[in-house]
Amino acid sequence: MAAGSVGSGGSGGGPGPGPGGGGGPGGGGGPGPASSGGLGSGGELHPRTGRLVSLSACGRTARRQQPGQEFNHGLVLSREPLRDGRVFTVRIDRKVNSWSGSIEIGVTALDPSVLDFPSSATGLKGGSWVVSGCSVLKDGRSVLEEYGQDLDQLGEGDRVGVERTVSGELRLWVNGRDCGVAATGLPARVWAVVDLYGKCTQITVLPPEPGFSPPTPIPTPPLEPSAPPEDSALAQQGTSGDEDFASMELSEVVSNAILSAYNGGLLNVNLSSPPARDGLGSSGAATSPVLTSNDALLFHEKCGTLIKLSNNNKTAERRRPLDEFNNGVVMTNRPLRDNEMFEIRIDKLVDKWSGSIEIGVTTHNPNSLEYPATMTNLQSGTIMMSGCGILTNGKGTRREYCEFSLDELQEGDHIGLTRKSNSALHFFINGIDQGVATPLTPPVVYGVVDLYGMAVKVTIVHNNNHSDRLRRNNAILRALSPEGALRRATPAAQAEPERLLFHPNCGQKAAITHEGRTALRPHATDDFNHGVVLSSRALRDGEVFQVRIDKMVDKWAGSIEIGVTTHNPAYLQLPSTMTNLRSGTWMMTGNGVMHNGTTILDEYGHNLDRLKAGDTVGVVRREDGTLHFFVNGMTQGPAAWNVPPGVYAVVDLYGQAAQATIVDDLEVPPVPEPLSEGNNQVSPSSPSSGAGASDLRFHQLHGSNAVITNGGRTALRHNCRSEFNDAIVISNRALRDGELFEIVIQKMVDRWSGSIEAGVTAIRPEDLEFPNTMTDIDYDTWMLSGTAIMQDGNTMRNNYGCDLDALGTGARIGMMRTAKGDLHYFINGQDQGAACSGLPPEVYAVVDLYGQCVQVSITNATGPMDNSLTTSNTATEKSFPLHSPVAGVAHRFHSTCGKNVTLEEDGKRAVRVAGYAHGLVFSTKELKADEVFEVKVEELDEKWAGSLRLGLTTLAPGETGPGAGGGPGLPPSLPELRTKTTWMVSSCEVRRDGQLQRMNYGRNLERLGVGSRVGIRRGTDDTMHILVDGEDMGPAATGIAKNVWAVLDLYGPVRSVSIVSSSRMEEPESTQPPSPSSDTGSEGEDDDEGEERGLGDQNQVGIIPTALEFLENHGKNILLSNGNCTATRVASYNQGIVVISQPLVPQLLVQIRIDFLNRQWTSSLVLGVITCPPERLNFPASACALKRAAWLLRGRGVFHNGLKICEKFGPNLDTCPEGTILGLRLDSCGGLHLHVNGVDQGVAVPDVPQPCHALVDLYGQCEQVTIVSPEPGAANGKSAGTQGDMEKADMVDGIKESVCWGPPPTASPLKSCEYHALCSRFQELLLLPEGYFMPPPKRSLCYCESCRKLRGDEAHRRRGEPPREYALPFGWCRFNLRVNPRLEAGTLTKKWHMAYHGSNVAAVRRVLDRGELGAGTASILSCRPLKSEPRVGFEEPGENCAPPREEQPPPVLLSPSLQYAGAEPLASKVQFRDPKSQRTHQAQVAFQVCVRPGSYTPGPPSAALREPPDPHFSPAELEWVTKEKGATLLYALLVRVE
Repeated sequence: MAAGSVGSGGSGGGPGPGPGGGGGPGGGGGPGPASSGGLGSGGELHPRTGRLVSLSACGRTARRQQPGQEFNHGLVLSREPLRDGRVFTVRIDRKVNSWSGSIEIGVTALDPSVLDFPSSATGLKGGSWVVSGCSVLKDGRSVLEEYGQDLDQLGEGDRVGVERTVSGELRLWVNGRDCGVAATGLPARVWAVVDLYGKCTQITVLPPEPGFSPPTPIPTPPLEPSAPPEDSALAQQGTSGDEDFASMELSEVVSNAILSAYNGGLLNVNLSSPPARDGLGSSGAATSPVLTSNDALLFHEKCGTLIKLSNNNKTAERRRPLDEFNNGVVMTNRPLRDNEMFEIRIDKLVDKWSGSIEIGVTTHNPNSLEYPATMTNLQSGTIMMSGCGILTNGKGTRREYCEFSLDELQEGDHIGLTRKSNSALHFFINGIDQGVATPLTPPVVYGVVDLYGMAVKVTIVHNNNHSDRLRRNNAILRALSPEGALRRATPAAQAEPERLLFHPNCGQKAAITHEGRTALRPHATDDFNHGVVLSSRALRDGEVFQVRIDKMVDKWAGSIEIGVTTHNPAYLQLPSTMTNLRSGTWMMTGNGVMHNGTTILDEYGHNLDRLKAGDTVGVVRREDGTLHFFVNGMTQGPAAWNVPPGVYAVVDLYGQAAQATIVDDLEVPPVPEPLSEGNNQVSPSSPSSGAGASDLRFHQLHGSNAVITNGGRTALRHNCRSEFNDAIVISNRALRDGELFEIVIQKMVDRWSGSIEAGVTAIRPEDLEFPNTMTDIDYDTWMLSGTAIMQDGNTMRNNYGCDLDALGTGARIGMMRTAKGDLHYFINGQDQGAACSGLPPEVYAVVDLYGQCVQVSITNATGPMDNSLTTSNTATEKSFPLHSPVAGVAHRFHSTCGKNVTLEEDGKRAVRVAGYAHGLVFSTKELKADEVFEVKVEELDEKWAGSLRLGLTTLAPGETGPGAGGGPGLPPSLPELRTKTTWMVSSCEVRRDGQLQRMNYGRNLERLGVGSRVGIRRGTDDTMHILVDGEDMGPAATGIAKNVWAVLDLYGPVRSVSIVSSSRMEEPESTQPPSPSSDTGSEGEDDDEGEERGLGDQNQVGIIPTALEFLENHGKNILLSNGNCTATRVASYNQGIVVISQPLVPQLLVQIRIDFLNRQWTSSLVLGVITCPPERLNFPASACALKRAAWLLRGRGVFHNGLKICEKFGPNLDTCPEGTILGLRLDSCGGLHLHVNGVDQGVAVPDVPQPCHALVDLYGQCEQVTIVSPEPGAANGKSAGTQGDMEKADMVDGIKESVCWGPPPTASPLKSCEYHALCSRFQELLLLPEGYFMPPPKRSLCYCESCRKLRGDEAHRRRGEPPREYALPFGWCRFNLRVNPRLEAGTLTKKWHMAYHGSNVAAVRRVLDRGELGAGTASILSCRPLKSEPRVGFEEPGENCAPPREEQPPPVLLSPSLQYAGAEPLASKVQFRDPKSQRTHQAQVAFQVCVRPGSYTPGPPSAALREPPDPHFSPAELEWVTKEKGATLLYALLVRVE
């Protein structure tokens, strides 16, 4: 470009000052006059233009403003319609390198004076023909793919024109050369159209030329038209090259300096531009050869044996992609030209093979080449990119050529290559230049593509496609480095808007409302994606972008996602979901964090999929480059580091999230220090959650392929599918003696052999030259590889107790150096024994992320301990009710005890009669596996501090010797009991032989009250568990000896305890579930009523006496374990059919339990029978595809050979929650029965042929089931021993962790019940303290129709002494209240009667604060008749009203039926708006109470009801009235919503 042009050079009658018409390219060669009169009609542009165009030089020059920030809105038209046979010609004056695509030119029948200008010429309709790239489009649709010369390759000074011939043809002229007929049938009146698109930013109209004759040199205006002084100065800056950068306009910065982080170099974005010219000559033809249609780059007809060509040889596809993975080589039909882009688009991938597409060049002529099976087998003349490396003649020459790996590309991604004129070969991924692959490339090469492995179909793409241009534009923006982002910062002169809004450019299914503050998916029930929205401007450092979820739908899985991106929303082609973008993007999705579509943190923060309407989520970028997310205002900790400045906030309204609104800026909550674990608000299951206090982290020095994130807690291997080693990580300091360094495997790939290796080394990280793999080190290193212990690279021991290669995701690996210098390994908390000895004092933990192992994180178990203790965080994650007593002989205390202890009630009660110590007591016998020894606190002496202590000891009580009350060997307190190994829990501390091993374990025992129950259990996995009020606190210690006694220390305030547990009469199977037998009518001590049963017995059914197991022939996604009794679907949502190996026997019940559900999917398991032999059956993807001899139960329907034969049978199997037990039984007539939690649902299929096998399809949500069998005697409705007073939850024995995904919850449909969710939301609106309610899973129970039918609840039950009937609260939802621990709650809930009391919303809190109904003075719920009215109803007094002191306590109205107590006169209704659906509902509240027998008087109903009361009860006993203080005990809050 010429510099310094300040004149108009041809604006009037002659040239202005400066280089006139002759100096610019395209001029006539001399400075002759450029007469305006010579232009004639059609030589000027119409004054109406696109919104970014400015005209100058008397309407002959058009310039697109803000060329570095906008690429479209540059449309101009001729002032007059075209004259037939005259060429309308323009010269390209100026181009920038920021964009792909360039000038577009054509004609339109639309009158510019009334035209509504679109953003680009391809948007013109109503008779418009436009040449774009090398394609011709009519009304925006392509009508000719390969035409003329590619306009995108034209440079500054080149000329291009259009002509309408007399016969109505459209012809394109490039640099005076006719490109032929582009279109026919043009109307008589058309205007010329020019689009200053992409790179093209300025054009000038040249005088009209005659058609069909060689163009003659005509004087032209100067290259630079007249412009304002600031524009001229800018042009001078733009051409001066190295002058003041700071004064350059933003467009110049982006045009000339797009930076990237690749090896610190500049990002070269090749968009098929021709090589730079030495000068701006007038003859563009010499350097821009015309590309005709027969010269187009296509695939050669000769190709690999499995290749099928289509789409005019532009598309190649490999046949039989699921059977064959190679023989898919294709080559170009001609050699590549210098600087010519050969680019393909991936159209189809399959997920069966490893490896994927490979691309490169070869010197071999395809006509004479004998195609190999894969191109990397060719040993000469070939350069290929494979994975992220370069192979020359089949051998690797560069292992890490670029950041991207071809194996990780997805459908729709683009791959290209070009041979530069300097012989350098460059590869491009989505338009981003990956740099020089090889500096010397032969001059004649063909493009070659190998459709290998996952790659099935590709298509050659050109620069003429609008969406392809947008993709490359986006790729350029995404590639901007942090430095580039700084340069893009808004100039100081332009003030940024203060308020954050959503940008109007949003996903195709999204909409922006409320002046940019609200984003929504209007049709959220029809589509689950395309809901991406971005902020209208970049975030400032420390600025929080926070949105509130306004609306959700229940149809989809997944929910809102939030993050930041470097993409400018104005130019971004929004994807269907933001995690599809491959650079410049950080997103929090679920409870993980993804960067450029790849997960970098698997466990982070609160799970966004569990948020509800009204919750808020936010994101902030700190000044130090860290990214933090917020959930409901609480920081979740750092999620990413080195995030560039100038990022835009992103919200993806995905799945359930339907609407969100920006919340005004808030003060940023303090962010925890990098090493502070306690402040990070993350999920308990996260390895980064801060329960532990260890400062152990991964060192900042590591292998070349390793990446350290999450504040040093997480390590992952980069390019995991193309690299398998060079990923060694090491601890940041040496391990202390007895200190455990434990990691959890979070991610694996199935591409490689071998897996994680772990050990220790005496080499300091600063002195270690990291090798490819740690076993290459030949000094001071001890490693476990597979089952081999290796020292200094040599195997010193085989067949160690564990195999690291066999571990999967979620497995924990620990290393510890003992004080003796031994190295111990721990697998999932269990000591594997000494691996080697003689270690030096200071060793560092080292982990090699080798082969299949990709990502690990340091767990909270890391810290001081010894080999008998675990610090797993499962205490809060996997605790579940484990009740006692169980059937058997009652436990007793041993006669050997502390000197201050007196044993009473035949050894079942222990009392400390003096002092605060010397209160040791023991069990009489050793505890069996999973046997619970449990006591209840009887009496407290609150003048002492401390807590009850309990544990397990290997000291036999009789070995202490004689003495007063106990031998002299008994110490005063349990921590001093060290003669034999003793494990104990005191307060919330775990100790071994008095030495502190762990803090913050479980509930603090100092908070026990009278009536609290505390138990201890030794698990089958040699772990010690503490139970508080029936809730398992998780494993406290591991490595427990086989022969141990329970030991308690009545220390401090605990003065007396009594045993409430029993010893087992026989050892049950640890994997057996609770019995499904019906309850005989009494609610258990910790009543859950989740398994409430009817008064009648179940049908008499038998139990298969032999052990059942699943058949080895099963669906391909099934993994069997637990002796083939457990089936787990390990991938996808289908291919999960399993069959029980033994055929069904009449009258024998076969049952399976749902262990794990994945809410990501819809639908759930299918149950049924098949009569064909299953041993050789080829199972389809789902059971519904079985078309012969199959009867299936799916949802609520019954199907035979794929056809529905019955609707609405039994409960909906798709809504069965985890823990549900489903059974199949053949009756004596061959009828197939379905049992749900032991309740027979009736005959589903009559006359089933025999023999038949039970079939289970683990489909959709259902991912794991286990075969279970009820305990003997449960089948006929009778329980053994004393089980008549217990429920199913009272008999849970626990299930091995290796079998179940989690603890077996009680059978409750709450997780999928909408009515329960609605009642829960109303209960939350009451703002009642959480301390009043039981914790989950005992918190609530739904009695809606579907839930009660699923459990098989009967309408009425008996309770108390003497027994008295009451009705279950059908139609209500129950929220269980905590019982005062100082009351004899167990006795009350068994011996007292059950009743209900209607209330109102205003009185609930006061009743809960008071703790009972009627407390000696007027209770808010106490009822008195008004003096002026007859006693026909009850009215509550005002808030501050109370009866005179001399009045008697008012009566309390109760009823055994909630139909009466919950009627509107007694339980008033209140309206509320559901925060989720925004619908208005009516709600009622009532209390369920225990009533002392004899304290109330039954009578007829006193309230007038619209409907008759419960007919099950006699009218004379429907209303109970009591005046006694302490006669009622609050049991539960009941809610009903209409």
